[in-house]
Amino acid sequence: MPRSSKPIRIAPSILAADFARLGEEVRSAEESGADWIHVDVMDGRFVPNITVGTPIVAALRKVTQSVLDVHLMIVEPERYVEGFAAAGADVITVHAEATTHLHRTLTQVRDLGARAGVSLNPHTPEEAIRYVLDETDLVLVMSVNPGFGGQTFIDATTRKVERIREWIDASGRDIDLEVDGGIKTGTAKRMVQAGADVLVAGSAIFGQTDYRQAIQALREDVT
Repeated sequence: MPRSSKPIRIAPSILAADFARLGEEVRSAEESGADWIHVDVMDGRFVPNITVGTPIVAALRKVTQSVLDVHLMIVEPERYVEGFAAAGADVITVHAEATTHLHRTLTQVRDLGARAGVSLNPHTPEEAIRYVLDETDLVLVMSVNPGFGGQTFIDATTRKVERIREWIDASGRDIDLEVDGGIKTGTAKRMVQAGADVLVAGSAIFGQTDYRQAIQALREDVT
């Protein structure tokens, strides 16, 4: 299985950061070598947790020049994408399971000037996104069940990433392939070998005392 031709990007998830000093945490991650900042938005309905909304994205936009990678784990995301785009999200990812008209929602995100992402839960077959790849700039494969950080990587994810990599390469389109959940040294290498080129890591970075060392460990793992 060929690796992605793109450079590997590391996206620390603020879900594992200290929210009492979130701006400082994001700046520290950026200065330590992070490429993107991953923002997990949860509504307590699609997933059993509630996190942040547009005010946090707007606040983070003021303190970082990094890509704000906003992952909407919410039902009916089409109702909220305009607000997140206005707040400064660079990438807005919606779940295939959460919106009835996925093609329309992805088009809506692009029309708002953001890059459109689509995410799949571990149990969702990759076929669910095959016919929207032309409207997609990023595919996010969940390698844990969404809702909480610090979970154990689900091994069955590997083959799904491999298949989606095959589709992306065959399409000839510039689509990022991102993986989120249980990413640390070891699983990071497996996902990059399977074809991922964006790695979301929460506790593997923000749960460590030295962010630079943690990010470097992930980079060394995938080389």
